[in-house]
Amino acid sequence: MRSYEAMIILQPDLEEEARNALVEKIQSFIVKEGGEVTDMNHWGARRLAYEIDDFQDGYYLLAKFTGPGTGIGELERNLKITDEVLRYLVIREDE
Repeated sequence: MRSYEAMIILQPDLEEEARNALVEKIQSFIVKEGGEVTDMNHWGARRLAYEIDDFQDGYYLLAKFTGPGTGIGELERNLKITDEVLRYLVIREDE
């Protein structure tokens, strides 16, 4: 099992219930692919460096998890097709 970090920027105008449902969806997908979420850090709304899809702010979420490398591509695919996700980046942490 390897350690990963995912920085996910969500639309800032999401209601809290919708945002929590999206976070639960991400966590359950990681667990379904054989991983384990070790930390989910909500950074909150912050100003973006540049405008993305007419948004000047974004809701930042930092997820730390462990899992096999086989599920990362599928996680990225699901983040890409989710409309509420503005940007994401998944990296493997050094050992």
